[in-house]
Amino acid sequence: MREWLVFDVMGVIFTVGDDTNELLVPYVQKFAPSLTSDEINQAYLEASLGKVASYGFWKTLGLGDRYPQIEQDYLESQLTLDADFPAVAQKLQKDYHLALLSNDVSEWSAYLRKKYDLNQYFEEIVISGDVGLRKPDRAIYELLLRRLQCRPENSVFIDDRQKNLIPAMRAGMRTIQFKRGCDGSEMCGSFEVKSFKQLPGLVAHLFGV
Repeated sequence: MREWLVFDVMGVIFTVGDDTNELLVPYVQKFAPSLTSDEINQAYLEASLGKVASYGFWKTLGLGDRYPQIEQDYLESQLTLDADFPAVAQKLQKDYHLALLSNDVSEWSAYLRKKYDLNQYFEEIVISGDVGLRKPDRAIYELLLRRLQCRPENSVFIDDRQKNLIPAMRAGMRTIQFKRGCDGSEMCGSFEVKSFKQLPGLVAHLFGV
């Protein structure tokens, strides 16, 4: 039985980790400068838990009249795919099952996966907006493992945030922290990578290949 590699999206497959505060908040404030970051984050949280659809997110912020153009513009103009991901994913597919575990609005995730043809890489996809759970809630990891039908130790979860890796570790999964652009000021240990090119070798090491 092949092992599973589970990828986070923002900060791993896409280059910006805190997309809400670094990208979404300033983008929304261009159209609605009176909105605070807390108000935007709260609206995003509701949408990323599937409590409202993506249109409801924009409507809550008073921008419903700009939908769907504003959503398409945000997704097209603000997010950058890591250029190394497709080639590395294709290589990893030869030896492992690949899955996705992401906190995101359902419609946004589906749009980005279609735009960048990401669905071809993943045999299982768990998005917070689809299941009503968000990392680091342990329940979303347990749901993922049920879907993968594998023992936790036969899976590796790759995320850029420690707070999301800790519950995965507690659930028995192996973990890798993706520290893009680590310049030596941080200690990059044996279970950390700073680029996709380092990933295949570390995964092989973790599984004793």
